[in-house]
Amino acid sequence: MSDLDQATEIRPGEELNLATLEPYLRMRFPYEAGALQVRQFPSGHSNLTYLLNLGNRELVLRRPPFGSKVKTAHDMSREFRVLSKLHSVYEPSPEVFFYCGDDSVLGAPFYLMQPIRGVILRKHLPSDLDLSPEKARQLSKSLIDNLIRLHRIDYGAAGLADLGKPEGYLERQVRGWMERYHGSKTHDYPEVEKICVWMQQHTPIIKSVSLIHNDYKLDNVVLDANDITKIVGVLDWEMCTIGDSLTDLGTTLAYWADATDSDGLKQSLSDVTTHPGSFTRTDIVQHYAEQTGCDVSQISFYLAFARFKLAVIVQQIFYRYQQGLTRDSRFATMPERIQALLRSSLQVAESGRI
Repeated sequence: MSDLDQATEIRPGEELNLATLEPYLRMRFPYEAGALQVRQFPSGHSNLTYLLNLGNRELVLRRPPFGSKVKTAHDMSREFRVLSKLHSVYEPSPEVFFYCGDDSVLGAPFYLMQPIRGVILRKHLPSDLDLSPEKARQLSKSLIDNLIRLHRIDYGAAGLADLGKPEGYLERQVRGWMERYHGSKTHDYPEVEKICVWMQQHTPIIKSVSLIHNDYKLDNVVLDANDITKIVGVLDWEMCTIGDSLTDLGTTLAYWADATDSDGLKQSLSDVTTHPGSFTRTDIVQHYAEQTGCDVSQISFYLAFARFKLAVIVQQIFYRYQQGLTRDSRFATMPERIQALLRSSLQVAESGRI
């Protein structure tokens, strides 16, 4: 998947049953005679991703997290169906091969796809990567231009019109994410009630509907190893739907740290976007508006909502950890990240500044 995000040993408790997986693979790839080797990609906190080597063939396997009870958040059949139709009209999306809904194979549904080779930038910029201010700016521009390209897809012609219902989309989203928070609550955060009231009172009227990724951020794109400013892949399509285009932009903004942000917020986000030359959040919004003609006057709502949504996603992961449903030690410090995201969401809501 990535030169900077190599697959490694499988985390304890997240092993795959090779005794049942290997016969399944042999039936579908009968001419691959070599041994089966399985490693796991260490990044990501939601759906689990593994690199399989079956003889000379490389495959990527995606399955839901162990212990998850949130079925709608980890619908492998839906994700597979989206990608099977999307790849022909949006080349950066992965090419998928097979979907398996038979739980007897791995205990959960999964699908197989083609690896995308390249570079993924995670929380910190690698010391050996030359990212000049000029390249940083071009990378920022490429990221947003690629999002605009996604938003311009004729999703009806691609056979994806039934993926979501634009009418009432924002109201359902706000209500749904509030319910998800309360369904996985572990701490009392004073910001939550204020944010929820504000979002319900300030929900905009949708002005632009498109196919949206719903988790579009720098570490969900694969970059060309020979040209770090070129995007060759977009990963993690589990939340893709038809909805308000600006919710996608808001999500990107929520993951984007500015150099002037508080230390608490910057610690919970990647510092790659603070590299000299990178767009600021204001630059991102301005570029998107200039290229699309979209009205971005209420973008503060979308950023406040996206940070709240991100806090809830982290909260759901921490809830699974606290319940003992996952043993990933990275999750122990998540309450600090949740607190920082909720505070920053409320700050945007109250100030109107992004």
